[in-house]
Amino acid sequence: MSTSGTMHSRPAAFYVVAGGFTLATLDLIYACSFWAWLRHVSPMRLLQYIASGALGEAAFDGGIGTALLGAGFHYFIATIMVLAYYLASRRYRALVQYPVRYGLPYGLLLWGVMTYVVVPLSQAQTSAKPVMLAFVTNFLMHLLFGVICAGFSRRAHGLRR
Repeated sequence: MSTSGTMHSRPAAFYVVAGGFTLATLDLIYACSFWAWLRHVSPMRLLQYIASGALGEAAFDGGIGTALLGAGFHYFIATIMVLAYYLASRRYRALVQYPVRYGLPYGLLLWGVMTYVVVPLSQAQTSAKPVMLAFVTNFLMHLLFGVICAGFSRRAHGLRR
């Protein structure tokens, strides 16, 4: 509360950025843990893989610089995911009134776009032999991401639980 007795809320941009940060951080924790366990891939190599979407194979020769670039790309994309949901929710209020109901299908959309559009159009090399466990866990994580986007968009509109 302010001294005048009114509540000050944070601007919507705060929640969009906070949502992007949360989404990207959770995804990196998941991806680093999963790929370290499954294939002993280091976090730096994983971030370089993200950078390879724009740089191709050269990203793996760039050291910490391309890993940081990959992290930047990752956080940017996650923030855009939250921003897109927030912008849609400005027009369709039900998106924030029912965050799980609409967040889950949004997560499905995010998964589909990333899996079948963004990654294939990038310069990143994908494994010749797909890993079913990675496919399933990535799918489930994206469902969660959709709900997170909805939750932060809800907060950006000044709504709580």
